[in-house]
Amino acid sequence: MTARTKPQPTLVLLCGLPASGKSALARELAEAYRGVRLDPDAWELALDVDPFDEGFQARLEGQFWELAQQLLALGTSVVLEWGFWGRAERDEKRDMARTLGVAVELRFLDVPYEELVRRVVARHAAGGIAITEAHMERYRAMFQPPTDEELLLYDPPLERAGP
Repeated sequence: MTARTKPQPTLVLLCGLPASGKSALARELAEAYRGVRLDPDAWELALDVDPFDEGFQARLEGQFWELAQQLLALGTSVVLEWGFWGRAERDEKRDMARTLGVAVELRFLDVPYEELVRRVVARHAAGGIAITEAHMERYRAMFQPPTDEELLLYDPPLERAGP
């Protein structure tokens, strides 16, 4: 018999504004890494929670982070797709995951703002979350895109698995 080695578990942080393609990439990465995808939007929809309830969102993400740490410690990769708009939050998750001895990737989905607005309008027209252009303006003002220097702090992505 030959020993099979299990790949190192990886934490993947998806960074981008609404409609940047995080969910599609998260599904692809969860499959490629044989991991678990944690998506607050899907849970809020399933639980019939207001997607703009920031308090609930923060509590849900906190619970997801607890679960993510447990999964990583058990050797399971995790894809977190809640946007990671702020540098401090990205740094915190990276540093905490490193204490678990896992690889940490940051996937930045950099989509032109006009395209994001087009996508959220189309998504809403198709019955999706009612994100407006006013929301997008507020989100864009809050968003801290990762710098090239910050991106160097993360592990390189698995080959053939998106941005």
